Amino acid sequence: MTADLLIRNATVYDGLGGEPFQANVAVEGTKISAVGEAVPTNHEIDADGLSLAPGFIDTHSHDDGAFLRHPDMAFKLAQGVTTVVAGNCGFSAIPAEPSIDPNVASGGILAGLNDATFTDLEGYFDAVIKRKPAINNMMLVGHNTVRAITMGPARTAPTAHQLRVMQGHIERAMEQGACGFSTGLIYRPGRYSNTEEVIELTRSVTAYDGLYATHMRNEGEGLLDSIEETLTIGRKANVHTHISHHKAAGRPNWGKVGASLARVETAIRSGQRVTLDVYPYTAGSGRMIEYFNLDRPSRELADVIRIASCPAFREFEGRMLTDIASERNIDVTDAVLLILNAPKGDQTICIQFIIDEADIETNLAYHDMMIGSDGIPALRGKPHPRLFGTFPRILRKYVRERGLLTLPEAIRRMTSLSASTFGMDSRGRIAEGCFADLVLFNADTVHDTATYDDPKREPEGISLVVVNGAIALERGQQTGVGSGKMLRFRDAEGNH
Repeated sequence: MTADLLIRNATVYDGLGGEPFQANVAVEGTKISAVGEAVPTNHEIDADGLSLAPGFIDTHSHDDGAFLRHPDMAFKLAQGVTTVVAGNCGFSAIPAEPSIDPNVASGGILAGLNDATFTDLEGYFDAVIKRKPAINNMMLVGHNTVRAITMGPARTAPTAHQLRVMQGHIERAMEQGACGFSTGLIYRPGRYSNTEEVIELTRSVTAYDGLYATHMRNEGEGLLDSIEETLTIGRKANVHTHISHHKAAGRPNWGKVGASLARVETAIRSGQRVTLDVYPYTAGSGRMIEYFNLDRPSRELADVIRIASCPAFREFEGRMLTDIASERNIDVTDAVLLILNAPKGDQTICIQFIIDEADIETNLAYHDMMIGSDGIPALRGKPHPRLFGTFPRILRKYVRERGLLTLPEAIRRMTSLSASTFGMDSRGRIAEGCFADLVLFNADTVHDTATYDDPKREPEGISLVVVNGAIALERGQQTGVGSGKMLRFRDAEGNH
């Protein structure tokens, strides 16, 4: 045989967690055709001993709209990310209704949609593929989106008819290839739903063996109660439950992740399917309007807020609220109101320094903890550096410097484990017959360069990224080949 691509002399980490081995990896078409000896090839790359791993999988993204606005997906490709899971926190690109404001229906900024010419997952896939995306995408269908389309901003429980309509939206998405149902119970309108509503909607994915992925109702003082609610939903709906960006938010709650993980472990040992992911930063990020009661803005939270993107006051971007308040000679809670009550104030994205580094390490030490960036791809302003730096940061800080994870284990968490969890058949491994999503990097030097002050800097130490057999990035330069696919849950050929 003659391969289309041969990566010679690589130190191969196959994604399964075992020790690396020296091998040549051949690619024919979209798949790996051989691992071992060299074969004749049309294009050869000498890895010269660099580390070759499956492409990294971001289990928690908000890239729904980015695939339409930024199909080059430069901020992910530069990290070695070849696949993302989108539609998280209850906000998804689908279903869509042209008559409904996307800022209401899909969370606007989180799902990243300004308008939609599609109504369902098939239509979304078609729209994205026409733009030749650089990487792959697996989709969740979001509760907030489904509820807003069906019920608007209502704070009431759904009627029996409304519940059936929402179930229909979820089932349609699952039939078209979504991997599961996501909630963001801290956000509007999801916060208005009770546990029973979520259980009934989650049962819509049970027949498909899909996931229930959740941004829980409370990650602060109510963390442990929210864990119980989450486990109850998963148990009663009989579905695989995935806890997104596990954390204990706010200084008074630091350390609670230990008790939270212990409760999850008890559930797993009882036979319940539960998985988790984490991002490796001490700050979160999201729509600022969601975190404040405008009648009584929290001073404690305002004191740790940095502005990432602010259409009303671009000069505030990259600055702490405390500094803005001091400059304007106003109280920090008045600075909150100034921003959020301004035109387009509800589109402000903030960064909140609310997480303890020790809790991040506790999370990463937990077996099978996966990695999700949770980056919001609003590229104007100064976004959270996790958008550009998450995966190299794991390799630098928590593998090479802190030694919390071995390199084979970190790669397993970011590849095969994520692929199997989210139903990406034949991905996340370097083995004959698997899709050729690959990243070549220097394990001794790979590192993140994005900071809060300069967040859009690409990482260093990544030499090559291959997506579905095509070279997407080489020597730091994107090729623009646009070989990404829209993935379908547990479809061996898994693409659109």
